[in-house]
Amino acid sequence: MKYIFTHPDGHGRLLLHKNENSFQQYFYKQQAGFTFHTIAWNKGKKQLIYIDEVAWDFEENAVLPIMFNQTFRFERPADIVAWQFNREFYCIVNHDAEVGCVGFIFFGPSPTMFIRLDPADATEYTRLMQVFETEFDSDEEIKGEMLRMLLVQLIIKTTRLAKKQYLGTAEPTEDKFNLIRQYNLHVEIHFRKEHQVQFYAGLLHKSPKTISNYFALYSKKKPLQIIHDRLIMEARRLFTYTDKPIKEIANELGFEDVSHFSKFFKKYTSLNPSDLRKSLINSK
Repeated sequence: MKYIFTHPDGHGRLLLHKNENSFQQYFYKQQAGFTFHTIAWNKGKKQLIYIDEVAWDFEENAVLPIMFNQTFRFERPADIVAWQFNREFYCIVNHDAEVGCVGFIFFGPSPTMFIRLDPADATEYTRLMQVFETEFDSDEEIKGEMLRMLLVQLIIKTTRLAKKQYLGTAEPTEDKFNLIRQYNLHVEIHFRKEHQVQFYAGLLHKSPKTISNYFALYSKKKPLQIIHDRLIMEARRLFTYTDKPIKEIANELGFEDVSHFSKFFKKYTSLNPSDLRKSLINSK
């Protein structure tokens, strides 16, 4: 079953997926305007989820926030409950670091955060899902605002659980953690052109050393690795989901020299871009 709410302006949309047999998302093949953040909850037994063609274990009663530009599919989609929302529905309404589209669960210490639910948490998510369903079926004029308030509750709950599991506390030192979040956000915006930590440190009015010290507190990765991982991720997506030539992909990712890009890609993946493209063609 799929519930859909579209704001009267025709742009803001919220979706709730439940017991669907074909729920998936292909970012590079979606119709124009289909850019949704997703919060997926596996209510069934452990299954596989493929994110950008990488397989991950999705444990029973775990929640996974998924960015709008990630491609995903599930081993058993019928066991998944998923909320999807676009920027027009929610993100421009509240820019708060904790519960916005640039908050912890989307720009935290890991791009793939599986959040475990204990029985009490699962009961709360079930109750929240049922209230969502009631509101989707409502004909009241304030339906959109009620759904948006419920979405805030869902994101707050998910954020609190994620902080406890990934940081060891629900309340880290906010200024230091927010700097990491802002760094990740700036990388997402500028990674195609800017590949040096110094650029992002300048945007945050900090020294590269200070940035590194903050990452040592709340992240397993170093600042430069964040940039490189994002470049490799995007390169893999472009090789997998598009037919763009290697030279065009290299240029799109800010590499003027194709050989430099090939060396960079092989260093992190052990594959030349041409070898990856051949393997993808053969697998298809």
